[in-house]
Amino acid sequence: MTSAAPKTDICVDVAIAGAGLIGGTLAVALARHGIKTAVIDRLDPAAMLEGSFDGRASAITASSQTLLAAIGLWPHLADVAEPIREIRVSDGAAPLFLHYDHALLGDTPLGFMAENRHYRLAVARAMAELPGHLTVVSGRAVTGMSDGPDQISLALDDGQQVRARLAVAAEGRDSKLRELAGIGLTGWSYSQTAIVATIGHARPHDGIAHERFLPAGPFAILPLPDDRGVHRSSLVWTERTDAAPGYLALDGTRFLAEIAERVGGFLGELSLIGPRFSYPLGLQFAARYGRGRMVLAGDAAHGIHPIAGQGLNLGLRDVAALTEIIADAHGLGLDLAHPEGLARYERWRRADNLMMAGVTDVLNRLFSNDIAPVRLARDLGLAAINRIVPLKKFFMRHAMGTVGDLPRLMRAPRTGTARG
Repeated sequence: MTSAAPKTDICVDVAIAGAGLIGGTLAVALARHGIKTAVIDRLDPAAMLEGSFDGRASAITASSQTLLAAIGLWPHLADVAEPIREIRVSDGAAPLFLHYDHALLGDTPLGFMAENRHYRLAVARAMAELPGHLTVVSGRAVTGMSDGPDQISLALDDGQQVRARLAVAAEGRDSKLRELAGIGLTGWSYSQTAIVATIGHARPHDGIAHERFLPAGPFAILPLPDDRGVHRSSLVWTERTDAAPGYLALDGTRFLAEIAERVGGFLGELSLIGPRFSYPLGLQFAARYGRGRMVLAGDAAHGIHPIAGQGLNLGLRDVAALTEIIADAHGLGLDLAHPEGLARYERWRRADNLMMAGVTDVLNRLFSNDIAPVRLARDLGLAAINRIVPLKKFFMRHAMGTVGDLPRLMRAPRTGTARG
């Protein structure tokens, strides 16, 4: 009788649970800084690249694009990302609106739209360039965590152990490491569902992102690159959770008719491209951003409403801040899980993330109703911001992610001439 040899432990500087958009980007960033990193995901990476896995597209702010360029990920994404040149915000069919035009600040786009499946492929390609510093463990789930004075060990479901100086939970809202660390959550459901679909249209979108506030929630029309001569946009249709299943069950013709009614005729004839997706919406915030040698990043720490398209960008700010703190400690020969460094990370990111969570929560509650006095007040507010140019520029810079205490990786010099 023979027995299988025990699996050899994986020993690294940093172990990341979750190889999605945030975990994968962090792995690339750390490996680019010469930090020995392992990234673990329970899913097969090929499955995450399928078009049926994730139908969403994400907004990437100007500062996030700076980060991706700095770590060598942007070259894998640039050709399939669409620049956002304008943003138009309106309250249903009201004549008053808010209009952001990138030309008001310079030549740099306000941001970019990229399909999540393309982002995941860009991460996979960037990872493949870093075999000396990056270990990818796929199809394995973390089942246990043991935190010691000098290292943390993650137990995998096949009996293998991953040992590191620091572990990062980046597995999304249902983080296993957060659960194992006993870190609680504060949050609530919005009783809303995001219906996501890609549409083709006869007329070009001209790089304009539209956000329309309807009684059930925001309806976003987001520009995507043309595909084989077809103009495309991503839709994020927020609907009441009790009504969403009925819309999702419609046949293609009736579903497209519902979309056309909300989009209007400015894009010309519409068509549906690919399947429909739905995602429940809610807010959640971790009670703390870490414990011992484990820290949280991205949706494991904070999940917000997609109303402002900032969810991914908050996670990327986590990535940039955490990379800076870890790389500085590594360069000085310090413990990567030094309490002062991790406390700085929590102070740095918690305030920004809490503020954005509060802003998106208030905006969703303010605009997801049809109460006449409230509707009048918010329409006047949009119009006022649109007319006061210095205030509009301030909000535009916030939308671009270029204000605040930015990590170094998000402050790289950019091309273009800033004005005002």
